[in-house]
Amino acid sequence: MPEYNDSNRAFLQAFMARSSMTFEDAQPILAAILTVSEGRTVDPDEVGEDQFSDFISAANTAVSPFDLEIRSSLPQILQPSQEDVSTTPLERVYALVNTTSDPLTQLATTYSPDEIAFLKRLLDFMFATNNTRVCEGMVASQMQAVQLHKAPSGERQSTSNDSTQTQTAAVQSLRMTQAETMILHLIEEGWLQKSPKGYLSLTPRALMELRSWLVLTYNDENFDGRPIERIKFCAACKDIITVGQRCENHGCNGRLHDHCMRNFFRMQQAEKCPVCKEDWPGDRFVGERALTLHSRSSNTVPQQRESSPAAPMALDEISDDENNGEEHT
Repeated sequence: MPEYNDSNRAFLQAFMARSSMTFEDAQPILAAILTVSEGRTVDPDEVGEDQFSDFISAANTAVSPFDLEIRSSLPQILQPSQEDVSTTPLERVYALVNTTSDPLTQLATTYSPDEIAFLKRLLDFMFATNNTRVCEGMVASQMQAVQLHKAPSGERQSTSNDSTQTQTAAVQSLRMTQAETMILHLIEEGWLQKSPKGYLSLTPRALMELRSWLVLTYNDENFDGRPIERIKFCAACKDIITVGQRCENHGCNGRLHDHCMRNFFRMQQAEKCPVCKEDWPGDRFVGERALTLHSRSSNTVPQQRESSPAAPMALDEISDDENNGEEHT
């Protein structure tokens, strides 16, 4: 490993200023850094992926004592030009994440306790209310998100005024304009993204940063001790899955990202569920496409779900029968 030098420090500073980037984003940054360090003009196209990987590795060595790490993941939302993942390679996203502390606590340095409580309500809507055994949406429309501005009666937020005392205070509702502004800020800061159809979901950076917290918060046990797994993982890459396809069996955890299926089934030499080994349906989705599929088999429209914040649902309370006349998205 080459000696950690000013070029490495400059790259790390640039990364920390952005929090996340792709190799394509990094090329002009590294070109500018190398132009200074090598005393010659370096074109962005001259920067290769191996060189980028070396800078990432050096940065990880430098930040690891501070419980930070640069991790990478593929995007789950496909843009219209990327719908054929077999011919359009996806750009891997690299993000600087905190490996130990509560990510929502980190956000408290930027947002007020009431704004953090609003974000928690939005995550509850995505990963509990809008994520059931019947329909794994894990998204929210802009209107649904803004309608969560009002804090439910009795909601409380923990606050600390020193290292030994923790107090609780009633959470105040945000104004609708405040909620709209915060959503825009979360998009600009790389926590939320909006799909071409207008649905809000967590970005690759947010999923990497919040991975442990999401599992701890939304995967628990039912009253009879049975596990409730709202956060599921791709059988191929083992990353959290919020967009992709699922097994037809509602009791099976077989899930695959869109970009993982082609190579996975090629290696398996059969389109079978990676968990239960049943035939893979190909028309059972995870993400916003699940809302469209579910609305076709329901008497109501998913967007007409009650607008006030709802308490998280236990997955075993949702019937596997989609014809029971109830709407759960």
